[in-house]
Amino acid sequence: MFRRTSTLLATALLASLVAVPATAHADDDGSRRLTGQRVAYFTQWSVYSGFSAKKVQDSGQAAKLTVLNYAFGNISPEGTCFEANQAGEGDAWADYQRPIGAADSVDGVADTWDQPLKGSFNQLRKLKAKNPRLKTVISIGGWSWSKYFSDVAATDEARKKFVSSCIDLYIKGNLPQLGSLEGGPGTGAGVFDGIDLDWEHPGGGGLPDNAVRPEDGRNYTLLMAEFRRQLDALSGKKRGQRYLLTAAVAANTTIVDRLELPKIARHVDFLNLMAYDLHGAWEPQGPTNHQANLYTDKADPSGINNGYSADRIVRHYLDRGLPAHKTVLGVPSWGYGWTGVPAGPRNGLYQPATGMSPRGSQLPYKAIKDLPGTVHNDFRHGGSWKYDGTEFWTFDTPEVAAQKARYTRHKGLGGVMVWSLDGDDEQGSLIAALDRGLRR
Repeated sequence: MFRRTSTLLATALLASLVAVPATAHADDDGSRRLTGQRVAYFTQWSVYSGFSAKKVQDSGQAAKLTVLNYAFGNISPEGTCFEANQAGEGDAWADYQRPIGAADSVDGVADTWDQPLKGSFNQLRKLKAKNPRLKTVISIGGWSWSKYFSDVAATDEARKKFVSSCIDLYIKGNLPQLGSLEGGPGTGAGVFDGIDLDWEHPGGGGLPDNAVRPEDGRNYTLLMAEFRRQLDALSGKKRGQRYLLTAAVAANTTIVDRLELPKIARHVDFLNLMAYDLHGAWEPQGPTNHQANLYTDKADPSGINNGYSADRIVRHYLDRGLPAHKTVLGVPSWGYGWTGVPAGPRNGLYQPATGMSPRGSQLPYKAIKDLPGTVHNDFRHGGSWKYDGTEFWTFDTPEVAAQKARYTRHKGLGGVMVWSLDGDDEQGSLIAALDRGLRR
């Protein structure tokens, strides 16, 4: 079912791994053409840990991106997109009610008490003003908020209602006031340039209380078609404006096979392949392994998943009918850590563990890079890890991230996607590495 990776391709990628500066200068004037899609997620909750749109600008990340996905919008039990201030349901405060001071504002201008749009939505609008090439997209669903996707996709009436509500809220910008000054008709207009669906996972495999139907695969196509129809109808009323339609899709090949990829491809601009989480915290005793290796390693001891890799995932999508230019490879900005790991013959790789790291089973790249230990880059398999004699961390170094970007160019793919921006360091090292890889 899966073809072997070309030796010539692997050799070419290895040969291109040359020393480059760790960072690149921001390119805010839009003078340099960006090669390929460069998609990255900005999470709603990251503002509470000190991350901000201003950091996306100041780190140089924004100048190297084509699309910023804002995660996430939720779906109501009634089958509509909505905003709320309720734990686990929505965070309108972070989205458009939270006042931003001058020090944290993209353009250095503080919000006034009476302006109708504040929070991250207003900062995204400012980010686009400074980076004219950048498009911002609202991502709907995700792991926690995919509960009602099957319901809203189930009938023509439900699809029309759901799609219309999402466009009204996020594209037309008719934000509810929710008892505050912020919001009102059209206040969010111009913030978002499209819709990204993160349905995890059609047909089952997500959270146990997600609605699931045997016909989810077919209804997924119909839902995408309805989004495309309504977005194009709105585009027709605004000359020169075409709204993006994308989706994040699973690495699990069983779920991939439920999708009508050739039909979906007619409606979407591209699909973001979540080519990570191949191994992690759900395997606390190991063996330690890569969470996002690019190529298959024959020594991988993982049994039924033996040989699983980002390349295998890509080839599965291509074999099932997704055009290469609409295939965007996902890259993680975090990693998983095990403790009590013996060195073995490969510096902790493929070894048993006593459990997950006491530092936390999962950490962002910006934290892992400063942990003790030696970094190991395996360019033959496109994987990297850090090992200090007892702790093993699987994560993508900038060098491996650049290798993955070069891989997408060699394969003729659409580009790269990163989950998520707040996992990168203050210099934007991962985004800079992907930029280098896409330009070479």
